[in-house]
Amino acid sequence: MLHHIEIYVSNLKQTTDFWGWFLEELGYSSYQKWEQGHSWKLGETYIVFVKVEDRFKAPSYHRCRVGLNHLTFHAKSRQQVDEMTNKLLEKEIRILYPDKHPFAGGEHYYAVYFEDPDRIKVELVAPE
Repeated sequence: MLHHIEIYVSNLKQTTDFWGWFLEELGYSSYQKWEQGHSWKLGETYIVFVKVEDRFKAPSYHRCRVGLNHLTFHAKSRQQVDEMTNKLLEKEIRILYPDKHPFAGGEHYYAVYFEDPDRIKVELVAPE
């Protein structure tokens, strides 16, 4: 079981605004908060976002470089994927692969793909 993930971000306010509502919709609770970071927890696993030091901001994140490609979360149902897709659109968050949505991962893979403020790809997938 995963214990925690820590992600450095360029703008903590934008990141916590983006991730806070999303994680809380999935059942996570705000866990730790300090001047340079914020975490959310579900069960024994937590996700931490920490503001990167200015000296480490460049080059910016890109998922095709060495390192993290994307984060995928479980949805409870296809209905939850649809509801979250609508909330993303209401928040003017761009849906990736809109021409293939919600089957961009294949005909039996029901998901929504989008990016956080630092362009980390995020996926929410329904059970098969």
